[in-house]
Amino acid sequence: MNKVLAIVALSILLSACTEPVPEAEMSLIDKADLVFFGGDIYTVNEAQPWADSVAIKDGEIVYVGDKAGLKVWVNADTKQRDLKGKMLLPGFIDSHAHPVMGGAYVRSLSLDTFATPKQWQQQVKDYAEQNKDATVLFGYGFLASAFGPEGPNKAMLDEVVADKAVYIMDEGFHGAWANSKAIELLGINKDTPDPVPGFSYYKRDDFGEPTGYLLEDTATAAVKALDIITTESVAKGTADVIDIMNSYGITSVFDAGALDVESLQLNVLKEIVAQDQMSIRLVGAHMVSSVATMDEAVATAAHKKAITKNERFHINMLKIMNDGTIEGKTAGMFEDYQGEPGNKGETVFNQQQMNTMLTAAAAKDIDVHIHALGERAISESLNAIEVARQTYPKSTNRYAICHIQVMADADIERFAKLNVIAQSTPLWSSYDAYGKEFVSDDQFNRYFRFNSLKQAKVKMSFGSDFPASGAGTLGISPIFNMEIGLTRQEVGNPQAPVQPGKDERLDVATLIKGYTLDAAYQLRLENSVGSIEVGKKADLVLLDKNLFAVDSYDIHKVVVLETILEGKTVYGD
Repeated sequence: MNKVLAIVALSILLSACTEPVPEAEMSLIDKADLVFFGGDIYTVNEAQPWADSVAIKDGEIVYVGDKAGLKVWVNADTKQRDLKGKMLLPGFIDSHAHPVMGGAYVRSLSLDTFATPKQWQQQVKDYAEQNKDATVLFGYGFLASAFGPEGPNKAMLDEVVADKAVYIMDEGFHGAWANSKAIELLGINKDTPDPVPGFSYYKRDDFGEPTGYLLEDTATAAVKALDIITTESVAKGTADVIDIMNSYGITSVFDAGALDVESLQLNVLKEIVAQDQMSIRLVGAHMVSSVATMDEAVATAAHKKAITKNERFHINMLKIMNDGTIEGKTAGMFEDYQGEPGNKGETVFNQQQMNTMLTAAAAKDIDVHIHALGERAISESLNAIEVARQTYPKSTNRYAICHIQVMADADIERFAKLNVIAQSTPLWSSYDAYGKEFVSDDQFNRYFRFNSLKQAKVKMSFGSDFPASGAGTLGISPIFNMEIGLTRQEVGNPQAPVQPGKDERLDVATLIKGYTLDAAYQLRLENSVGSIEVGKKADLVLLDKNLFAVDSYDIHKVVVLETILEGKTVYGD
């Protein structure tokens, strides 16, 4: 037995036995660098859910058990931490965010998503007064549905800023609100063609003139055209996003596509590593969002997977953008949107195109992450996964469908049958007063069917979708999200309306697992992170209170005291 195996075997023995250990056996153990004891240590390991003590050596967990078994790991050089009843968990994993794209936006104006159009006007006005030297005023965060069926218009922005361009992305980054100056700079007029009518297009008035509301690709393309973003600004912003994630206990993240800054993504990540600011594990994806680029999508994803392997990041998935949003009325549905006969939303790719891409991904063992909010988009994505699994039954690739806002009954069991990960953002499952106007009562009652998926034994992972979280940087917080996943209500307000169905509320253990072990599975990191087990990386988060013990409406008040990556503190004392 080599020394490593001896240590592992001995640690297992010690965790189950409190009898004195012979000196000869104790000499096999390299003493720990750091030990924790005296707290509520929740491991997310079903075989040993709770522990009193953890030992760490060279960034890895070498012991999990009671305090009696811990003493053999300690000598004069070991740093000892008494948790004094606080809660220690595996580091949180954000299973769907856009940290590099978010880096382009994090230093810009962040609107309060839950405010009103008049309040947004005032925020834009205040921002303009604070940034008089800016040539373009740029921001994000408005909720399109708050403006009603026609969406936002340029006249409202012209009222507060008329002398320079104002360009604001919505909370989901599927639409934009521009003033007249921005429309002029972009060269958009009544003769400008819509790239994909009904999906990627310019909202127009009765005379065909653009109203200042841009949807899907027209919105993201304008960011590039206005020359708002540079490599330097994105790198600085992404480092800020990583710091914010660390402050919320996040140690790993899935970058679900850099969208309009994708060409900068790799250089930005390399720069952050070079500056020793990569205090997070990042798994990324190559994103395809148009038919024009689908033919080379799988090959490009495979190429990035081959060339980007790094100690801290790896771009190794294919992300497929297959529909839009409910508020933009571009999510693919089975029913017409309310007030718009004939409009069932759109999917970017038809069924055959989805089948082709997913089959090609299965052939190369490329994992796939699919954006699908609407019931039809979800169903067609499952159809394509089924075809790929039948065509390449020996493929080891994994599939996740993200956001899953409105889901048909039959598709819940299909997630389980096809072993598809259901990914979403709990924050969005609070009551949607605006979105209710766009869908039928039946559809509104089939929002975010988290508990139904749990009962079907579907793996669920949770993330922020930052910067499209709908709550600015606060939306990044797993703890903030967990409260909403538990209550389906506004944070801290037991009197707030509950998003139907009430029985889709989740329990704390499932929410934690969705931010740890199941999220690690989605990222193919389940053997190294996601739970507190011997042999895994010491990625940990320390909280001031036990999430299982606090009132449901006080969970958002629980504080992250420390975030640890491979045994080293990256946030806190």
